[in-house]
Amino acid sequence: MTTELRRLRNYIDGEFRDAADGRTTKVVNPAAGEPYATAPLSGGADVDAAMAAAEAAFPAWRDATPGTRQMAILKIADALEARADELLAAECENCGKPLELTRQEELPMMLDQIRFFAGAARMLDGKSAGEYMEGLTSFVRREPIGVCAQVAPWNYPAMMAVWKFAPALAAGNTVVLKPSDTTPASTVFLAEVMGEILPKGVFNVVCGDRDTGRLMVEHKTPAMASITGSVRAGMEVAGGAARNLKRVHLELGGKAPCVVFDDADIPAAVEGIRDAGFFNAGQDCTAATRVLVQQGVYEQFVTALAKAADEVKTGDLSDEDCFYGPLNNPTHLEKVAGFVDRLPAHAKVEAGGERVGDKGYFYAPTVISGLRQDDEIIQNEVFGPVITIQKFTDEAQALSWANDVDYALASSVWTSDHGTAMRMSKALDFGCVWINTHIPLVAEMPHGGFKKSGYGKDLSMYGLEDYTRVKHVMTAM
Repeated sequence: MTTELRRLRNYIDGEFRDAADGRTTKVVNPAAGEPYATAPLSGGADVDAAMAAAEAAFPAWRDATPGTRQMAILKIADALEARADELLAAECENCGKPLELTRQEELPMMLDQIRFFAGAARMLDGKSAGEYMEGLTSFVRREPIGVCAQVAPWNYPAMMAVWKFAPALAAGNTVVLKPSDTTPASTVFLAEVMGEILPKGVFNVVCGDRDTGRLMVEHKTPAMASITGSVRAGMEVAGGAARNLKRVHLELGGKAPCVVFDDADIPAAVEGIRDAGFFNAGQDCTAATRVLVQQGVYEQFVTALAKAADEVKTGDLSDEDCFYGPLNNPTHLEKVAGFVDRLPAHAKVEAGGERVGDKGYFYAPTVISGLRQDDEIIQNEVFGPVITIQKFTDEAQALSWANDVDYALASSVWTSDHGTAMRMSKALDFGCVWINTHIPLVAEMPHGGFKKSGYGKDLSMYGLEDYTRVKHVMTAM
């Protein structure tokens, strides 16, 4: 008996639509490895329609008072909270996430972030007016940019959609958002909820693949392109946007170092790094993926982390102790496994290192020791439940190794010495430095990296300002 697949649709100009040419793609639940829905494989006509809708809606939304935008965004948060079970069901089917863990760890953050940007809509400020030339008064207007083309990733589809649309709408922009082709369900659900609150055309969702995203980024209408994704995707977006000088906002890959000194609280470091390394199957650009441990506690730390990894459960989402679900797709499972399969002879797998089960795309919590700075798995992002460990001698070596990668998004320092923590936090070349913790995010603080981790900030007032432009106005008195 064949189960009928659910039908997902684009949301354009206040209504749900199929792709103009009728093309679709199957959407697979990665926990089962089986399709559960179809989604539009959108082309040029669909992108044109969405951009036209967003462009037509922009003047009225731009001119709405900050208080009006705030109330609309607060209503979105309230509506999503009221329909939380539906949102969670869509997100967990999207990604194979454990339901209750997602309810506890992701849902509250999403709602808080939406409400933060609702308030931030009324808090944009600029320099006070002043006379910088005799007889002339200057002041600064901070304005929305226009239509924003946004591309969200598959690791946190709903939350990353929030990170995109919430600051853009709060600042007065209109949005065309494309979810990943493997995880569109929760974004389509967001459109259903938001469509009951926002004027038509303010928020649009276009489903599709990489080519759809390219059409959006290169389209003449949007004034800004924003993506959370891989370095390769970010480079393509930056190149495509450059053709008509769009502003670009990039949140890309990471290879976060966790520097553990001899004087650290080792049990706390092991627990914190384990949780931050394996949460969401390590599919997180800030994951605690690359641990540097000082030689005095190296053996102790390796033994303890391997034991802690063996206690982490995956593979059975019905188990209430299941800590993470599957990898996103079979190609990504193959990529993660490939890093482990290609390990050099000097590396040692201390825990895991294999697929879990034969259904879905689960991979065991893995710890690898004995690695060197130039090893492939140290230099490149794995984006899976794999934690590597290196031994360092002193602070200078730890800092040199920590900074010696192409990525610069997140890092952490584990020490009981205040001076060590302050020196490292200054010298680490990463957009975020945690001290004696790793991975907590709050709406009030910026998130974003340097180097090949991209540029621009998510969250915080800095994130809101990224979706604005500055205009100088001068008038004769």
